[in-house]
Amino acid sequence: MLHRLDAVRIIGQLTTAGEDENAAAARHSRRDLIWGMDFGAHLPLMDFGGNPYTLRHLVDYAERAAGLGFRALSANDHMVFSVPWLDGPTALAAVISHSGDMTLATTVSLPVIRGPVPLAKTLAAIDRLSGGRLVAAIGPGSSQQDYDAAGVDFLERWARTDESIQALRALLRPDAPPFVGRFYSTEGINLEPHPSRQEGPQLWVGSWGSDAGLRRTARLGDGWLASAYNTTPELFGGAWARLRELLPEHGRDPDSFPNALATMWFYITEDHGEADRVMHERVVPTVHRPEDLLRQRLPVGSAELFAEKLSAFASAGVQRVFVWPIADEANQLERFWETVSPAIAL
Repeated sequence: MLHRLDAVRIIGQLTTAGEDENAAAARHSRRDLIWGMDFGAHLPLMDFGGNPYTLRHLVDYAERAAGLGFRALSANDHMVFSVPWLDGPTALAAVISHSGDMTLATTVSLPVIRGPVPLAKTLAAIDRLSGGRLVAAIGPGSSQQDYDAAGVDFLERWARTDESIQALRALLRPDAPPFVGRFYSTEGINLEPHPSRQEGPQLWVGSWGSDAGLRRTARLGDGWLASAYNTTPELFGGAWARLRELLPEHGRDPDSFPNALATMWFYITEDHGEADRVMHERVVPTVHRPEDLLRQRLPVGSAELFAEKLSAFASAGVQRVFVWPIADEANQLERFWETVSPAIAL
């Protein structure tokens, strides 16, 4: 958990060039920084019903998130899905100039589906065009449909994921030695222009919290990305404790290793009937999980309910939560910022 002095230090680091320090402090000294949990916003890429899929829609959303004070903006990745899904990297690139100083994140990217070389080229461009604001979370994805569409054996996803992370590091760091593995080789490949930073963007590992996933994160990741609808505060806390035990074995400091929670789908309403309709008509047919599990894990309902869930995750050690409104996206972001984030307590 961040203490107040830590928050002051972070506020100083976030001050933009030429910006008055008092103005920066007012802009960044939110309760989320002081208490050690901050917030990112998922771009609305999937269709819960009525998504217009226009650039204006994405731009309005990104500008609202930046104006409210969200610290990150993210896009995740699917090739095919049960509902329409806008291409994540393309959408993230499209709103760079409207994203303020927010971190840009992938939650997650699919190097096995896209191929490490094409994905590295895309990530390097997003990082460079954003002035080095990219954090790329990497994972195998959970959909066999994506693998079938790409012509890749679904049973090879884990071995390929391990290699693809190492290949991405070699491709995104101009001074890194080439990687040569069973599936991928970066020997003789020099992707220019390079990312903004010599060390390249951070590469986090996406894992729902399995022992194998946590070992992969400790071995290969610069951070851990968990999934909100696939965990609970109790499950996350246990996995975070196990990961902290594993990190020193790989020369990592558990006290500086970051984590985040993605795909926190939500809809804030004080109307119980509306909450039931949103859950039953929009969430359940789209997410394909048992309705009772989704009701338990996703905050569809009152602001108080959402604040209680996030408070529990904060106590379990979650550092950042990427929220994703199910409908009326930009207005729901504002409602979250004004009614939920101030109510989170430890």
